[in-house]
Amino acid sequence: MTQQKESIVTPERFASGMTWEQYLEHIKRNQGKFEYNHSETVLTDEDVEAFRSLASAADGAAKVLALGEDWCPDVIRGLPVMARIAKAAGMELRIFPRDDNMDIMNEFLNQGEHQSIPVFVFYTKDHRYIAHWTERPAKANAELGEMQAKFEGLEQEERRAAYREFQEGPVWASWRQETVRELRELLQEKTG
Repeated sequence: MTQQKESIVTPERFASGMTWEQYLEHIKRNQGKFEYNHSETVLTDEDVEAFRSLASAADGAAKVLALGEDWCPDVIRGLPVMARIAKAAGMELRIFPRDDNMDIMNEFLNQGEHQSIPVFVFYTKDHRYIAHWTERPAKANAELGEMQAKFEGLEQEERRAAYREFQEGPVWASWRQETVRELRELLQEKTG
């Protein structure tokens, strides 16, 4: 059984968030990157079945709140993953721009102090808090320094081109897949 957590996010506040489609219309930049990451996110049949089961259980993750901003690479990669999972699982996804919702952000600070995004907050159908996930998978944290080192010393145009290539390459794709795996494990752990 999940312990209730008092939240600034009431059911009414949750319902006021944007759907994935509304968010895509709302964002000012990187729309193509959001769409690319959405289309490139792979959910296996086993993933889909697991997330459906986790969402439809009596105390399952029927709702998910996402905090993000359209300029953040972790959001550009991670939010489309969550959108794919939510759609496949039948979860109600509501998205909030972090900078316009600092009260929510402050409730879900990374390590109690960092305003890291994206944040995905899972609730039951009757809006009881289950768990939340922040920023990027552990695999990405472990590999980030090595990846950033590859861009050091490059001229600005070369760096841009190399980063674009990186965002469409196998390491970035593996980080999307690790997000799927971590979210599935988190929900399995928290909802049994």
